[in-house]
Formats: sequence, C-alpha cells, structure tokens
Amino acid sequence: MKSTKILAVATLAAACGFAAPSAKADDLTLCWAAWDPANALVELSKDFEAKSGHKMSFEFVPWPNFADRMLNELNSGGQLCDLMIGDSQWIGGAAENGHYIKLNDFFDKEGITMDDFIPATVTGYSEWPKNTPNYWALPAFGDVVGWTYRKDWFSRPELRAEYKEKYGRELEPPKTLAELKDIAEFFQGREIDGTTVYGAAIYTERGSEGITMGVTNALYNYGFEYENPNKPYDLEGFVNSAGAVEGLEFYKALYDCCTPPGSSDWYMSEDIDAYKSGQVALQMNFAFIWPGVNADANVGGDKSGYFPNPAGPGGHFAQLGGQGISVVSYSDSQDAALEYIKWFAQPEIQAKWWELGGYSALRAVVEDPGFASSQPYAQTFLDSMAIVKDFWAEPAYADLLLAMQKRVHDYVIAGQGTAKEALDGLVQDWTETFEDEGKM
Repeated sequence: MKSTKILAVATLAAACGFAAPSAKADDLTLCWAAWDPANALVELSKDFEAKSGHKMSFEFVPWPNFADRMLNELNSGGQLCDLMIGDSQWIGGAAENGHYIKLNDFFDKEGITMDDFIPATVTGYSEWPKNTPNYWALPAFGDVVGWTYRKDWFSRPELRAEYKEKYGRELEPPKTLAELKDIAEFFQGREIDGTTVYGAAIYTERGSEGITMGVTNALYNYGFEYENPNKPYDLEGFVNSAGAVEGLEFYKALYDCCTPPGSSDWYMSEDIDAYKSGQVALQMNFAFIWPGVNADANVGGDKSGYFPNPAGPGGHFAQLGGQGISVVSYSDSQDAALEYIKWFAQPEIQAKWWELGGYSALRAVVEDPGFASSQPYAQTFLDSMAIVKDFWAEPAYADLLLAMQKRVHDYVIAGQGTAKEALDGLVQDWTETFEDEGKM
C-alpha cells in the first residue's frame, strides 16, 4: 500500500486542467526500461508534479532484464507500479490477464481520441484485440528500427570514387537491402585514419529479444508473414515461405561478411558502443538512440546521418519498437495515474516530450510543418514509422519469442542447419504454442 499525504490541491488541480476527485496527493510510481528516454521522462514529469501535487517516483530496469522483472511484477499482482510503460508485445497478455485497466471510458470522458495518434502506434501499443477499438494504453514512445551511418566517411572523395568504380553507383545511404550489404562489404576490414573498421553493427543477441528485433527487418522485406492474412494462426507457407527463407539467408550473409569480430551476442548497447567508438560504418538500432548519436562528441553533428530500413525484393517494412503507457489494475492510486495520462496526452506536453528526446506519437507534433526539420533524424523517424510491422502481441508472446530467438540464433550465428530448416522448425514451435492456447 503506497503512502499518501493530505494536501489542499483541489484549487491548483482545477486551475491547471486536472480533475481532483479527492483532496489528496498520491505517490505514483512509473515503471519503464532504464535508457535515455526514461531520463527525459523524469525531467518532463516535473511539470506534472508541479501542476497536480502528486509525487512521481520511477522504477527503471535495464532492457535485458526489463521483461522478466516487470512481467513477474504484473503476473504476481504486485503494487510496485501505478503506471507501466510496457513493451508493445505485452498488450495482449496484459489485457486478457487483467493487468491493465481498459481506458475506453476514460478516453471518452476526457476527450482523448486515438485518431490523434499515429495509426501504427495505436495498433501496436494500445489495441487488443488488434484492429479493434479496445484500448489498454496511450501511445507513449514511438520507436522503430532504423540505421545510422558515418556521413563523414561516405563524403570522402577517395572512398566515393572507389565505391563508384566498384559498384557503378554513388556512395549514398542505401535504398535496398542489397545496396546496404554492398556498403557494409565495402567498409569491412578497411583502414580509416589508421584504424581497421568494419561494415555494420546488427542485432545478434540471444538472451532476450535482440536477434528477433534485427532479423525481422530482413524477413519482412523478403515476404515473411506471421500468419495467413485470411486465416489467423495458419502459419505454413507464410512463416517459412520461399521469400522468408531468402530473407533469413540474407541476414546470415550480412552477419558473416560484414560485422565486427566478437559481435555474436549484440543488442542495443553493444551496437551503440561500436558505432560511437568508430568501429563501424553502419549501425542498426532503434530510433531512440539518434538524439544521443547527434550529441556525441566523436560521431555527432554532421559526422552521422540516418536512413530508414531499406526495402527488399518482397516489401518495405521496419520492425516496430516503442511502448504505450498503461494504468496497472493492482494500483491503489488509479485516479492519480489517470491524471498523469491525461496530462501526458496534452499537445504542449507531447511537444516538450519531443524536445527533450522522447519520441511523440501525437500527430499534432509529428505532422507539424516544422517537425521534419526540427532534428537531423526527424524525417527519417517519420519515414520509418510509415513502414512499421510488429512481432506477435499474443498472450503467449514470450513463448513465441523464445522459440524464434533460438531457431534464428542457431542458424544465423551458430551456423546450424539451413534457413529452411530453421523456419520449418519455427512453424512447428509456434503451432504447438497456439495449439496449447486452444487457438488451432
């Protein structure tokens, strides 16, 4: 049970646009991952504390441990978190297991409409079942896998001339995955300023979700589908289609040809470190890193550029990241938590969120005429959010994820079997999971 203190805040709350159902101030705890955007949210939330009288506390957990820690908290009915910024894949389980409160009535009462948010973030972060108007979260942090590149290296005349002679085109950000691999091969093992550099830092991590969040950026663009679009949970020929096999083979070829030594278990932080230390020409990573790259003393400013995940022969997509913010059903401060969501949804707060380094999903922010030029990476963020696709958000998502992590890592990194065998095995694994769930 969280402590509360009695304060005469009704007048202040009303003056600031907050409903004050009772004259008390609550201590609210917001739970999220430990990363740069969380620090920005702490700063942003000072405005809420000043206007509402509530006191904010934060529980931030490093990404490799975030899911285990917070899902255990939810599954046990724990009262640590009043507000949860949970991963997009959790929404199905959180809704069906009663971990989050449904927000439809609250949204209607407060005039908050999901039409005001980027459609992909509403589907990805808020809805369950998907593509139905049942909302369990407010889109909080738009994110997507994209790419960072050494713009200063790409601009060197001698490298541009050599690249054009070899490939017959200019050394520019790639439009296709094939072009990306060419660029990565071009830089692999090259000496720049007396240092040996490598082509690309990509996601290969086995323990949590890393390699899945990486390989999908190839799979989607070669034709991989999670299921038959016309028949839910029909997997055969979609998960393991001929195009999907080619996409998995592409990702392994990119890993084999063009990554730094010792990069067999890398995710967000390792890719950041490799890029900022000058080891690689290209970095795969979620868009949340771009403010930090832009401000970095070694690679920031004009030294770096940004581009969306390139297209493949079967489509043009990028892996959705990001999260929605939900009210935990076990909280004894739900009214105050809803006040926070109402405050956070305001356009002026969302604009400040972007300024501080958060990625707003509010259309009034991202569709503002000045948004695309507000940061060097803003246009790439817009372009990337227009092509997103997400992993399963089923209640059994953890089992689905573990199966994919193992199958893909065993093939791409450990070199076990063929791509076809890996995806055939994944169909078997997922079929068993859905049969256990009574969905097949």
